[in-house]
Amino acid sequence: MESENKKQFNAVIIVEGRDDTKRLKQFFPGIETIETNGSEVSEQTLAEIRKLSKTREIIIFTDPDYNGERIRRLVTQAAPQAKQAFITRKEGEPTKRGNSLGVEHASKEALIRALSDLHEVKPIESDITKEKYDELGLGMSSGARLLREKVGIKLGIGYGNSKQFYKRLKMFGITYDELKRAVEDVK
Repeated sequence: MESENKKQFNAVIIVEGRDDTKRLKQFFPGIETIETNGSEVSEQTLAEIRKLSKTREIIIFTDPDYNGERIRRLVTQAAPQAKQAFITRKEGEPTKRGNSLGVEHASKEALIRALSDLHEVKPIESDITKEKYDELGLGMSSGARLLREKVGIKLGIGYGNSKQFYKRLKMFGITYDELKRAVEDVK
């Protein structure tokens, strides 16, 4: 079974910490990870990721929170061709009070879904304008946060605040028609 997992995950998964690695190895024993050790990603770690990205596929799989998004941005700058895996905030909720959101709390099903539904930064220019984005209710209107969360789940691109979500839609080359359909589907 381990050889199957190694074959299935030729990529190196970028995670935040050792608990994320332990959780992934629970279900995918052959998986290889690089841990950023929190949101202060060292230049040494980024250099390692840059070098590795020349010969291996990189998948960024960080927590669905502010620090996870910060790490995702830093690693994407170091390895722009990296693929992106996302879990929802609900999938990352801890079972014990006091723990923070994280990959280490996700179920096997959520991890499998996230690692099989990867997103790539696309060089295709998105046709979503800020005006169209706001007209769909995703900007700063009341209920926009919940709508962005639902649309992020529908599109499989995770949650972001208004500015970050807009950037993510453009980064992944999502068209206005795709976005409009997703908004209509979740309303």
